[in-house]
Amino acid sequence: MKKFYRVLSYIKPYYGYAGLNIFFNVLTVVFSLFSFTLLVPFLNLLFGQEELVSVKPVLEFNTRSFLKYLNYEISQIIISEGKVQALIYICGVILVAFFLRNFARFMAMYFMANVRIGAIKGLRNAIYSKILILPLAFFSQHKKGDIIARVTTDIQEVEFSIMNYLEMIVRDPVTIIAFLIFMISISPQLTLFVLIILPITGFIIGRIGKSLRKQSKIGQNLFAGLLSTIEETIGGLRIIKAFNAIDYTESRFMKFNEAYSKLLIWIYRRRDISSPLSEFLSSAVIIVVLWFGGRMVLDENPTIAAADFITYIVVFSQIIPPAKTFAQGFFSIQKGIASAERIFEILDADEVIEEIPNAKAVDGFRKEIEFRNVVFRYEKEDVLKDINIKIQKGKLTALVGESGGGKSTMADLIPRFYDVTAGEIYLDGENIKNLKIEGLRKLMGIVSQESILFNDTILNNIAFGLDSVSKEEVIAAAKVANAHEFILNTDDGYETNIGDRGVKLSGGQRQRISIARAVLANPPILILDEATSSLDTESEKLVQEALFNIMKDRTSIVIAHRLSTIQHADEIIVLKKGEIVERGTHKELIALDGVYKRLQNLQSFS
Repeated sequence: MKKFYRVLSYIKPYYGYAGLNIFFNVLTVVFSLFSFTLLVPFLNLLFGQEELVSVKPVLEFNTRSFLKYLNYEISQIIISEGKVQALIYICGVILVAFFLRNFARFMAMYFMANVRIGAIKGLRNAIYSKILILPLAFFSQHKKGDIIARVTTDIQEVEFSIMNYLEMIVRDPVTIIAFLIFMISISPQLTLFVLIILPITGFIIGRIGKSLRKQSKIGQNLFAGLLSTIEETIGGLRIIKAFNAIDYTESRFMKFNEAYSKLLIWIYRRRDISSPLSEFLSSAVIIVVLWFGGRMVLDENPTIAAADFITYIVVFSQIIPPAKTFAQGFFSIQKGIASAERIFEILDADEVIEEIPNAKAVDGFRKEIEFRNVVFRYEKEDVLKDINIKIQKGKLTALVGESGGGKSTMADLIPRFYDVTAGEIYLDGENIKNLKIEGLRKLMGIVSQESILFNDTILNNIAFGLDSVSKEEVIAAAKVANAHEFILNTDDGYETNIGDRGVKLSGGQRQRISIARAVLANPPILILDEATSSLDTESEKLVQEALFNIMKDRTSIVIAHRLSTIQHADEIIVLKKGEIVERGTHKELIALDGVYKRLQNLQSFS
């Protein structure tokens, strides 16, 4: 139940509303008991079972004393106004009591809405915030669809299965305990008999609920697999059609769906049995109580009066609904805890990239970036080995080499998308692990091979992450990136929505929007990760011009696929299998007649 209590911790900001809910729930119980307490004098009056009371009793804090006092009050009305008037009086008081009971019930639900929705809002905020700070390695190990399922359907399941029954946790036990106390005051012997029978029903329901939780988690994992398959299908639809893989993909999805549907049927049947099972068991208990209590009334020396027994049965029947709700809630909460476990797997994931306490603020870039004996290992494989380089301010440094050589990984270590396994990276002589992450990343503008754009306007994509940016500044950045002219030719200019991932734009246009975004951020350090490798010749030329424009007077780290684009670099670092094998200017490396010269010849030949 640790996961359950952890979910409840999200109601802390709403303790005030929770307190009001408890208060009105207690009032609901009080008015309910008061309504049923009036039944005893009502029945005694109707059947003439008790004599009129003329001496006012002492009012004490117990049920017997309260009933005697009610008999006295009703007797006074009968004496002064007659039985019919007393009957009207009792009916009126019961009606008022029931009105107050239901009003208190409404107020309890009114305040519970704030608690329930607020807690889910807090949980949703927490998981989204966690996703933003988790390292990129986490997302390479988990399917995107599975993560989306945890943020959406799993949180929704927690809301429906746990938060909807949150009030039950307080209200139903209080109701059951209060009614049991009242029942004990009427007949301790009969109540003891009830308390022996009820745990048996609870045990039966509990056994079913235990199996439901385990299967519910399996069900949520299968649903996440379904969501991942759909997400991958939409993203890869062009390839699916091109390779005539429609039947294969459809068959794969149907197998997933079949397994999920079968498990869902099992879960629903287990969950749905809770209501009829608890109702049957409750009916069986009532029948047993009727038999046992009826014998006590019909005995030659009855231990309970007929009116008291009828009242007892009425009150006992009122315990059944909260007990039944509690049983249903128990099943539902077990299902919700399975989803909560999946949510907390993300919330408990190691952040890996952590900012130390009292990290130093970053106030600019003045001198150099230094890699000192850097090693990076992904799982069990060394991606980078013993890297030692210095990247001087204002210089253009190019990283080249075969695919999988560690170029992109090396660039990703600078903004701490990953942390080094061994060695250190220094910014102006300070280990970047000692710096504030936000300040460190603010120094850098990144343009990657895949343009990461959002389903928003062109203006908002260029101004992404920046506050108080004027349209004039956005236009100026677009002009530097050779993007202004094509933007004006779109339907709504800078207000044109570019669709999911910029699907309405060509590859070159998307890349120039990304460059404009980097220009507007005006960072002192630029990281260009094969920014032109996937473009056609015309688009490449336009993008290359834009890149030259923004690299002026900036420190640039360029990961190059086409060596012709970095021949003017101040230093070229050649990587092979995670190691630096050559370094120098273009002319120096050509003169070495080594790896770089071979790569140059291969590209010239192609």
